[in-house]
Amino acid sequence: MSIKIGSKAPDFVLPSTSGKLFKLSEDWKEKPGIIYFYPKDFTSGCTAQACEFRDEFASFRDLDVPIVGISKDSIATHQKFKKEYNLPFELLGDSRGTVCRAYDALIPLVNIPKRVTYLLDENHVIRAVHQDMFDSKSHIRQMIAQIAAK
Repeated sequence: MSIKIGSKAPDFVLPSTSGKLFKLSEDWKEKPGIIYFYPKDFTSGCTAQACEFRDEFASFRDLDVPIVGISKDSIATHQKFKKEYNLPFELLGDSRGTVCRAYDALIPLVNIPKRVTYLLDENHVIRAVHQDMFDSKSHIRQMIAQIAAK
C-alpha cells in the first residue's frame, strides 16, 4: 500500500549524486515533481526504469517537473549508475530506508524498496501514485498521462 492521493508528501533530506543534500521542501519549493523509489542500481528492471525516465526526461523538463530516484544504494553506487546510463536527474541515497519507510516504499520483512512512483503538485500534495514491481516502464507512462491530464 502506498501513501494515498491527496496526502501531503513527507519532507525529507537525503544525500544526492550532485554532492549536496536534497531537501524536498527547499529544493522543490513551490514546484511539482516526481519521486520514484526502486529496489537496486544495476538490476535489469531498475536499469530499464531509469533509462525510460532518461529517455522521457525532456517531456518532464519541458513541463518543469523534476525527477529524483531513491533507493537504499550508496551515493558512490548511484554515481556509477548515473554515469553508466547517462541519467540527467539526481539519485538520492536512503541507506537506512528512513524515507522509503515514510513513503511506504519498503517491502516488509526483506526491507528492499518497492517500485513505486509519486507525482507531487507544487504544494507537495500527492496527485498520482503508481506501484508495479514488474512493469518498470508503466511508471513513466502513468506519470506522463497524469501530468497531461492536468
